[in-house]
Amino acid sequence: MPLFNSRKPVVAMIHVGALPGTPAACSTLREIETNALREARVYRSAGVHGLMLENMHDTPYLRGAVGPEIVSAMAIIARAVKDASRLPCGVQILAGANLEAMAVAHAAGLDFIRAEGFAFAHVADEGLIQSSAAKLLRYRKQIGAERVQVWADVKKKHSSHAITADIGTGATAEAVEFMRGDAVIVTGSVTGDAPQLGDIEDVKRKCALPIYLGSGVTAENLPTFYGAADGFIVGSYFKVGGHWSREVDAKRVKRFMAAHAKLSR
Repeated sequence: MPLFNSRKPVVAMIHVGALPGTPAACSTLREIETNALREARVYRSAGVHGLMLENMHDTPYLRGAVGPEIVSAMAIIARAVKDASRLPCGVQILAGANLEAMAVAHAAGLDFIRAEGFAFAHVADEGLIQSSAAKLLRYRKQIGAERVQVWADVKKKHSSHAITADIGTGATAEAVEFMRGDAVIVTGSVTGDAPQLGDIEDVKRKCALPIYLGSGVTAENLPTFYGAADGFIVGSYFKVGGHWSREVDAKRVKRFMAAHAKLSR
């Protein structure tokens, strides 16, 4: 049975507030949950097809792992969002905390995780992020979470890929498929930047997995990308002024979904 009720689903980002113990934390967990639920209601009423939660306000990010306070907080918030929205939901825990994301998804009844550093290594703000595929999929098996899909970033944004400069975006996606990933995510170089059509085409040539675009898709450029991708993860465009850190702007969400509906006819 398909995960989404759309042929090319739109997955909206909920950037949860800074979590307990992080430098920018200033809200209670209940307040963070209340705000996440408010955003989920806005998204659902506008007709998005799925949601993804991310701890993007937890800067500066830890590398490859986070503490139990983050895991427990994200599980509580994610379960509340999943129950209230009744939509397919995913989670990403920065930076590269893929095992923790899998634990949260399993505990909260989510459907997928977004994993960075699944195949090959790259250098991020936090340092070297190494491939996690082997440990992640063994951990998924160990805890009985096989139903949770792994969507893997390829040539991830906000990262240097000099150490894999001889490996193209398509070859990276091919490796994700070989390593039993469930979908690949193609992005621009930073949050809010659109992917390159050439990168998407390269992935399609080398990989049979679904391709989601993970940055920079707007109501205005959606026609350019609609035919090339299998789905869209949208965060910045849905926020006030198009900036990821601001509140969700219902008008922008509705504008995007109207453009999507027109293309889907």
